[in-house]
Amino acid sequence: MSKEIKTIGVLTSGGDAPGMNAAIRAVVRKAISNGVKVKGIKRGYQGLLNEEIVDMEKHSVSDIIQRGGTILGTARCAEFRTEEGQNEGVRVCRKHGIDGLVVIGGDGSYRGAQALSRKGINTVGIPGTIDLDIACTDYTIGFDTAINTAMEAIDKVRDTSSSHERCSIIEVMGRNAGYIALWCGVANGAEDILLPEKYDYDEQKIVNNIINNRKRGKKHHIIINAEGIGHSTSMARRIEAATGIETRATILGYMQRGGNPTCKDRYYASIMGAYAADILCEGKSNRVVGYKNGEFVDFDIEEALAMEKDIPEYQYLVSRVLSM
Repeated sequence: MSKEIKTIGVLTSGGDAPGMNAAIRAVVRKAISNGVKVKGIKRGYQGLLNEEIVDMEKHSVSDIIQRGGTILGTARCAEFRTEEGQNEGVRVCRKHGIDGLVVIGGDGSYRGAQALSRKGINTVGIPGTIDLDIACTDYTIGFDTAINTAMEAIDKVRDTSSSHERCSIIEVMGRNAGYIALWCGVANGAEDILLPEKYDYDEQKIVNNIINNRKRGKKHHIIINAEGIGHSTSMARRIEAATGIETRATILGYMQRGGNPTCKDRYYASIMGAYAADILCEGKSNRVVGYKNGEFVDFDIEEALAMEKDIPEYQYLVSRVLSM
């Protein structure tokens, strides 16, 4: 039989993502409604090791659903990748009476949750990352806000690029995944979209495309470059030298992580947070919440981490056709 859960902890780990606060709010209020106490752990796994732990009530999460970032804070923690760090995490959980833990973050955060689960602390993960790179789920918290933030910024760069008849390389985030670049490339009508999963590093094709478009009377050329490819500034210098066309690089950077979460991110985060609290209170462990084929579901963490995700071929082909 699964053990009785009396107190759960909640933390955010890895890169922050808009909607994390909505998930925290849902975890706290759903767990309390289930008769379970909740403790907030500040600054991720590092805060767990440092015992930065506070009691949370329903009012603790009032007026946060609309805020970007995470009220609990987040940090990278190399120590938690070690056996000693994980054992210390277990000791701290038991000292504070934490029977289960909700971890909001990406796949790296899940590995920490997996380690705790193996050592007797029930854990459930929630996919909080703007990168959309977790294979077990069709959606990750923060993605919608990030692509809308990037889309609006790219529209503005496009305006000035057209005014000056420039080529603009705009670099978006996504770590080693190209989903933000793909979505923004299509939504912003980019002439070239460079994805880590598909790019062949043949810059001459891009140069030829720019030259041919200029001959057809195109006054600007937008290239969306994924973070996983990077080197946008040096790429801009090479393209300008090869085409004779003024080329500028814009790296959008961390602005994509911030801002008020969209309705979609608030809603998905709220349902995922409540779902995570419920299955943890039921005594489940080593699970990851996901959204698959229109339903909120959960997977074994090991199964989830073993899954692979790639850019859908049809969507990529459409992006190529529409950019011509």
